[in-house]
Amino acid sequence: MDVGQGRRRTALFAALAAASVALFVLLWTAAGGSSAPAPGGGSSAPDEAAAPGADSRVPAGREALVDNPLYDTGRLAPLPCPVPDPDVEDPASMERFLDTVADCLDQAWSTQFAQAGLPYDPPSRVFWTEPGSSPCRDYPSEAGAFYCRTNQSVYIGTEDVVRKWQGETNGAVYASLLAHEYAHHVQGESGLLEYYHERRGRESGRRAQNAWTRRSELQANCLAGAFLGSVAVSYPLEERDTAAVLEDAEATADRPDGPEEDRTHGSQANSRAWTERGLEGQSPGSCNTWTAEPALVQ
Repeated sequence: MDVGQGRRRTALFAALAAASVALFVLLWTAAGGSSAPAPGGGSSAPDEAAAPGADSRVPAGREALVDNPLYDTGRLAPLPCPVPDPDVEDPASMERFLDTVADCLDQAWSTQFAQAGLPYDPPSRVFWTEPGSSPCRDYPSEAGAFYCRTNQSVYIGTEDVVRKWQGETNGAVYASLLAHEYAHHVQGESGLLEYYHERRGRESGRRAQNAWTRRSELQANCLAGAFLGSVAVSYPLEERDTAAVLEDAEATADRPDGPEEDRTHGSQANSRAWTERGLEGQSPGSCNTWTAEPALVQ
């Protein structure tokens, strides 16, 4: 063959190869592949970044907030939950106390989710005495306790919470604290947290974001109260215990004179009211803060 014919054949082969590559890329891209980095180069908050994968049985979107299957399950029906009083000066005693309460929380909420037809895995527990790190934040933390959705774990400092609560000896206060953090796990397992984070993230201003946060925190107060009310037969709350829990709800609320940008937990009156509502109603259906009038979640 002459040189011109060879060059034409080479060009033809090159064109066919290029067309084949283009076709492959087109088909791969249509199937969902991409070699480009994901949009929005910054990472999201840890609690939102690594939430568990979706399950078709778990409600999503606004339904998860306002019409969650948990709301129709009636009163919590836990097994007997005899809880020994803790020695707040002994971290080991505090850990035994918290473990016992957490066992009761596991059983109560597992039963409730089964009644709702929803999958449920109890959270892990981390009761710290030494500094450490979670996927969400380092500890000790200012709060003394927190829930990390990334690894579905409840964190509590067995000494730090006692210091934060100024040596409070009434175990009901610490049981309420644990039940509150556990309630955030309940929100997550029921599909509620994912939509809450998504919807809150759309708000551009701190005040609008805080309005969403308050509904979440007040619901956690109520769910904690529902648990404590439901175990009252085997873990009875005397009048002084109930008073301590409600006073604590007020103490952990937003400061009346605090700036609007810091109002994330609700007023003292609303924090107390939602906790009391849970204690009396003893059901998730009593705790739908998402459809409550704005005045009740301020």
